Amino acid sequence: MQPLTPELKSALPPLIPRAVLFGNPEKANPQLSPDGGFLAYLAPSEGVLNVWVRTLGQSDDRVVTRDRKRTVRQFFWQGDSRHILYLQDQEGDENDHVFQTNLETKVTRDLTPFPGAKAGVMAADPQIPDTILVQINARDSRLFDVYRLNPANGALELDTENPGDVIGFLADNKMAVRAAQAATPDGGTEIRVRDDAQSPWRTLLKWGMEDAQGGVAGFSPDGDRLWVKSSVDANALRLLEVEIATGNQTVLLEDGRFDVGALLVNPRTYHLEGVLFNRERTEWTLLDPALQADFDELKRTRDGDFWIASRSLADDRWIVGYNLSDAPLTYYLYERESRTATKLFSDRPDLDAYTLAKMEPVTYTARDGMALHGYLTLPTGAERRNLPAVLFIHGGPWARDSWACNPYVQWLANRGYAVLQINFRGSTGYGKAYLNSGNREWAGAMHTDLLDGLQWIVGQGIADAKRVAIMGGSYGGYATLAALTYAPDAFACGVDLFGPSNLNTLLASVPPYWEPMLAVFKLRMGDGEEFLNTQSPLMKASAIKAPLLIAQGANDVRVRQAESDQIVEALRRDGKTVEYYVFPDEGHGFMRPENSLKFCAVTEAFLAKHLGGRAEPPGGDIMGDEA
Repeated sequence: MQPLTPELKSALPPLIPRAVLFGNPEKANPQLSPDGGFLAYLAPSEGVLNVWVRTLGQSDDRVVTRDRKRTVRQFFWQGDSRHILYLQDQEGDENDHVFQTNLETKVTRDLTPFPGAKAGVMAADPQIPDTILVQINARDSRLFDVYRLNPANGALELDTENPGDVIGFLADNKMAVRAAQAATPDGGTEIRVRDDAQSPWRTLLKWGMEDAQGGVAGFSPDGDRLWVKSSVDANALRLLEVEIATGNQTVLLEDGRFDVGALLVNPRTYHLEGVLFNRERTEWTLLDPALQADFDELKRTRDGDFWIASRSLADDRWIVGYNLSDAPLTYYLYERESRTATKLFSDRPDLDAYTLAKMEPVTYTARDGMALHGYLTLPTGAERRNLPAVLFIHGGPWARDSWACNPYVQWLANRGYAVLQINFRGSTGYGKAYLNSGNREWAGAMHTDLLDGLQWIVGQGIADAKRVAIMGGSYGGYATLAALTYAPDAFACGVDLFGPSNLNTLLASVPPYWEPMLAVFKLRMGDGEEFLNTQSPLMKASAIKAPLLIAQGANDVRVRQAESDQIVEALRRDGKTVEYYVFPDEGHGFMRPENSLKFCAVTEAFLAKHLGGRAEPPGGDIMGDEA
């Protein structure tokens, strides 16, 4: 394959080492204690991310959790500001347990010690410190029941039993479970409520599959009204306030093109203060004018999109995160009384020594005239002409790419590739017409949207048609397999991370607690063995011509290892070469940095061989034998 030209090589900035992009962050995910006196964050210890705590204003940082095998992914402050709660599974099996660590004694105990069950924190309020609501599927692996947990002695009491179709419960501001979101047999949604924990459930709202992205979002401060995201009688999800007693609805906020996003709720008064919309970039709409001066100051503090990552119960201190496309995540401590912001840390400060690439929103037209949206990142210093390129496809598929500093995108751009991320039809965030146009189109219009993106980036003169790869994880891995199968001459090569190859076997092997959502899956993916066979790359694996690299976690419960095994076997049976790497201690994605580094090392060499981009010389992170 033709290497990068000497002119392009000389124009590119220095190589960013893989370890800087994919090793453990230096610090991440800061959270204030409810009393505002302590800061907790994730940082490396024992080779993985553990929870650390410092007293604000001091330098007494100390590690409080002691996991030696798996990174702590989610943690929470307990209401007493003296304990940390965190989730942990076993080598990627996703059966999380809820653990509690005492900050003084460092003693950790498993609060949900049910073998083979999955648990999570449903609600925790520092104003009600003696109660935590957790959801556990111990009674029936298909269903999550709600338990009331006493964090002082670990006592668990069944609070609300799942009747069989509920995919999520919601507690009011007094920690009473009073709302439920159920999946109907036709793929729709039913919102149920009750007046108190002793009252019977009744249906408040109901809608069909075409509006299935909606759901409950919170309770008003007095508990008499429910905040609901719904696209009924609208294109995009809008925020409604629904009176629980009467069902009367008021539209609080809407955007005809973009779905309403995260809510900003006061931690002490429970008042709704603002809403975040993820448009081309994220933008706040404030509902409480009392925050306007704070937000104006935060806009002046630093460029980029910001969000409030954590707040003290008194609401006098905030942790604010700033997101840019060409800089690491950076966090500030904001003091509301003085309106001053002090930098805490960035997650990967070593990146400051390197030149990162900027991401730009793009729009192009699909073959049927539909406007499609995405993001383009070009190698810094390169002309927008005749570049090797990678289509980097998001997972889900009912998700979306956003404007951000994505380490994979930065890595690829730094190696000399133009990177195109496509929010193909079926992606979320752009309203229900955009989402629903992907129904039953996994190997149809969702696939041709990617081919049209390829034609766009080539037609713009940005990419060399002979040097474009496709790459992605989960659904993005499926999209890679589908592209190489149904359009075998379109791409120079492909990289599939734990993508399903047979949609029939995928649906037959999903985790049991996904069963209430299977009706939606079948409506969106398609149903029936014959139809799903037409959408499954495995059935036409013999058509694949382009070089292919596949990575898979052995403990993946969403896309089982058999999904990758069977297409690798089919290709090798036909005498075709495929690089295949199985990670024995991973699930659906890479949690261990050493595995991320190994995957990126082999992928970088693979892309350099077939596209001609730059590659960091192999080091200790190189993989061993293929599977």
